[in-house]
Amino acid sequence: MTELIYEQPLNEKIRSYLRLENLAQQIQRCIAQDQQHQCFYPLFSLVELTERCDYRTEVLKDIDRQVQLLRSICYLQEADSEQVSQLIQQLNALKAPLQHPERVGCQLKQDKFIFALRQRFNMTGAYCNFDLPQLHFWLAKDWQHRQQDIQYWLHQFEPLLAPITLLLSIYRNAAEFTLLSAHAGFFQGTSPQPLSLIRVKIDPSHNCYPTISGHKNRYAIHFVDFNIQRHTNETIAFSLATCG
Repeated sequence: MTELIYEQPLNEKIRSYLRLENLAQQIQRCIAQDQQHQCFYPLFSLVELTERCDYRTEVLKDIDRQVQLLRSICYLQEADSEQVSQLIQQLNALKAPLQHPERVGCQLKQDKFIFALRQRFNMTGAYCNFDLPQLHFWLAKDWQHRQQDIQYWLHQFEPLLAPITLLLSIYRNAAEFTLLSAHAGFFQGTSPQPLSLIRVKIDPSHNCYPTISGHKNRYAIHFVDFNIQRHTNETIAFSLATCG
C-alpha cells in the first residue's frame, strides 16, 4: 500500500480551493467509470458553493500574485527559466475565462433536468423511480450518452477549476517533503513565514492517521491509532511539507 498524503489548509482561501478540487475529482471519477447517480452529489455541491460565493475575484488576485512571484524568481540562477515562463503563460491564459460577466456554473440553473433533481435529491432515500422518474429515465440511457452529459456539466465550472488546479499544484510543488519523527505521536512546528497548507505523508502500516491544526505561523500534528481511535504513544515516522 502506497503512502497516504493528508492535507490541512491554514486559511479559508485554501480550504475553499481544496473543497472545489475534491468535488471536481469526484465528478472526474464518475466520468472515467459509470457510477450511476453518484456524480450528482458533488455536482450539486459545486453548484451550491459557487452560488454561495463568487471565487473569481480571489482567484484572479491569486493568479496575479503568483505571476509576480514567478517573475521575481525567473532570473535566479537556480530557477528553470523556461518552466517558470511556461507557468506564467498558463496562469495569464486562465484569467480571461474568469473575467466573463456570467457567474461560473450559471447555465446549469437553466437546465430543467438538473433543476428538478436538485430540488429533491437531498431527500432521504429519494432515489426510487417514483420519486425521481426523470433520473430513472436518464440512468437507462447508454453510458456514452450519460458520460457526455457529466462532462458537459463539469465543463461549466472549468473557468474556475482550471486555475484553482494549477494554483494548488504550484503551492504543493513549492514545498518538498522532509522526513521527521513524531515522538509519542505528537509533533509541532513554527514558521517565520505565513503558511497556507500543511501536507503530511505517512505509511498506512503505522495504522494511524494525523489530525492537524494550526494557523499561519504554527501548527501541531497528533497521530491517532485507527483501531482504538485514540492518540498513539508510539514514535511515528512521517514526511512533512509546509506550503507558504
